[in-house]
Amino acid sequence: MPQQHHAAGGQDWGAVNAGSGGIRKGGAPKTARQITAAKAAGKIATEKRYGAGGNASAHTGATVMSARKLEEADDVGKIAKVDKSLSKAIQQARMAKKMTQKELATAINEKPTVISEYESGKAVPNPQIISKLERKLGTKLPRQTKSKAPKSGAKATGTGAKKAGATRGGPPKRR
Repeated sequence: MPQQHHAAGGQDWGAVNAGSGGIRKGGAPKTARQITAAKAAGKIATEKRYGAGGNASAHTGATVMSARKLEEADDVGKIAKVDKSLSKAIQQARMAKKMTQKELATAINEKPTVISEYESGKAVPNPQIISKLERKLGTKLPRQTKSKAPKSGAKATGTGAKKAGATRGGPPKRR
């Protein structure tokens, strides 16, 4: 038979702190008063996070920036707004589907203000939103045509415009 030891000196029955509760030695400040005191003493530093905690729409920031650009714009370079034909077409197609601005906005995952801006002609045109509207309304909406002025020095006239060793639309050929 194995021998059993009944010695009292082999076991430690003292109290053991095995958790985070209980004794605090200079931990983080809990109250606002402790935080301000720690800031004043220089023990802690805080940082300001810009844009943290924002869960805005993908186009919300663009509209805010566009609105600011519209207000700051001079006569020199005008920012393109939605054309009257586009705003009328959106409004007529929405009315034909018997939808409100709010219903249309939720159907294309945008805010109702976006639809009202497009219908009033105040919005800056966004091709993604216009294509969403086209899909939901089931109609082709008029797009704004970009007027491209011809460049002064670049005239392409048939065979005279080709350069030796250059391919059209790419890098020069290797030999």
